[in-house]
Amino acid sequence: MSVSIKNFTRRPSDGRRVFSKVANEILTGWDISLVFVGSAKARALNKELRNKEYTPNVLSYTLGDKSGEIFICPKEAEKQASLFGLSRRAFVLSLFIHGLLHIKGWAHGAKMDKCEQTLLLRYGSTHSDRH
Repeated sequence: MSVSIKNFTRRPSDGRRVFSKVANEILTGWDISLVFVGSAKARALNKELRNKEYTPNVLSYTLGDKSGEIFICPKEAEKQASLFGLSRRAFVLSLFIHGLLHIKGWAHGAKMDKCEQTLLLRYGSTHSDRH
């Protein structure tokens, strides 16, 4: 399985291989679409899908049987990455992992946090900023 990636921002979106590896580990056999969107689109989607009025860093949902979609706002990720002690790229990967776990049906909590940290350690070194 590979992850279908669409980028509607001016920011680069690399890491297709690592996204596919992570998605395959968490949701084997699923079709996952990863979409990078700007702040205005992320906010509009959050309003439409969740009736929330803020710009989210990540949104995820199932589309059908073994199909899901994750929206990430790189601008929000860039603003928040340092709060978690991560590079922008590592934080984007963390958001992707978070979205996958929600699609899998997991809720926020200690189990989710631990799984996110484990997967980020496993896959994050191939996705770090070196600029």
